[in-house]
Amino acid sequence: MNKFIPLSVPNLKGNELEYVTDAIEKEWVSTGGEYISRYETEIADYLNVESAAACQSGTAGLHLALILSGVEKDHEVIVPTLTFIASVNPVKYLQAHPVFMDCDDSLCMDMGKLKKFCQSECDFIDHKLVNRYTGRHVKAIVVVHVFGNMADMSAVMDIAEAYNLKVIEDATEALGTYYLEGRYKGKYAGTIGDIGVYSFNGNKIITTGGGGMIVSNDNSLIQRAKYLSTQAKNDAANFIHNEVGYNYRMTNLQAALGVAQLERLESFISVKAENYKLYQSGINDRLNGLKILDFRDDIRPNYWFYPLYITDSDKYSRKKIIKYLADNNIQARPVWGLIHEQKPYLNNQDYMIEKAPHYYNRIVNLPCSSNLSADDVHTVIDKIRAIS
Repeated sequence: MNKFIPLSVPNLKGNELEYVTDAIEKEWVSTGGEYISRYETEIADYLNVESAAACQSGTAGLHLALILSGVEKDHEVIVPTLTFIASVNPVKYLQAHPVFMDCDDSLCMDMGKLKKFCQSECDFIDHKLVNRYTGRHVKAIVVVHVFGNMADMSAVMDIAEAYNLKVIEDATEALGTYYLEGRYKGKYAGTIGDIGVYSFNGNKIITTGGGGMIVSNDNSLIQRAKYLSTQAKNDAANFIHNEVGYNYRMTNLQAALGVAQLERLESFISVKAENYKLYQSGINDRLNGLKILDFRDDIRPNYWFYPLYITDSDKYSRKKIIKYLADNNIQARPVWGLIHEQKPYLNNQDYMIEKAPHYYNRIVNLPCSSNLSADDVHTVIDKIRAIS
């Protein structure tokens, strides 16, 4: 039996055990402890943002970000259909309504269609964007940076400014990605909009097992996120709560892992960049009908995932590739099922969705862990070649 090559697993060979042991020995294992504040400070320093709030998950972070953005019942939030469903579910938590937008060739939201939707399907009345079809107030945009790529933030920020929309960056897959040129040169994914959210799930580029982080250059928003994430305690000693809060704070054990992982983030990105180039040279230059998707030219990506794109659907099928790799002990996955087609969202509005179904049918994500060896990459490539 060949060695099993997983899709994306943690790399825990740094100071993780030392820091977690330290947290345990000091008996700070829950939602208090020095590693939480240290992790928040070090993430904020890395991203060059004002402040950060550690939370229980990326999903919890997005829920809080929507609340902080003023999203309420019967508001609308523009979201992509090509993303993991956790990017959209928090809109429903608030009894608001998602409006689904198509992707472009970066797999991120199509900003041309977003602009067209705002211009031709809505009215801007009293500083509010109103959807003509539903009569509802469009309050915010959730922009997802897919697979470590980066959405066109210059375009989305111009649209948001024109129509008084809040911008939440779902950067759960893009920690470490930043612009190399242009208006936002040097700016990291998650630091350009009003609020950015990251995830440290086990398959992300760095992990705390679970966990997430909210960042902003508006410190008042981050302080409110901390308040809401700790059950909205106005007087902790006397158990006084003036609002409904949430048990959304990260634990000190998770944060200890995170501090150790963040120390190695840039080295993880370097390894993933090299493996990405190996995949490109082994597939793009030698196989007709398949290619590794490019990242934007104007960014330094974190190379989180490596999407294999089927250019010849007569020759290759997504299901066949995934099955063949699985039969050879290699884990691969399709892109997510489009959210506007999922049962909980069938009654929500979608707009000009054309490219997302195309990419859904033609993408296979290949093993991409930061501890993936060059030999592992060559094994995957050899098996893909054997399919043809």
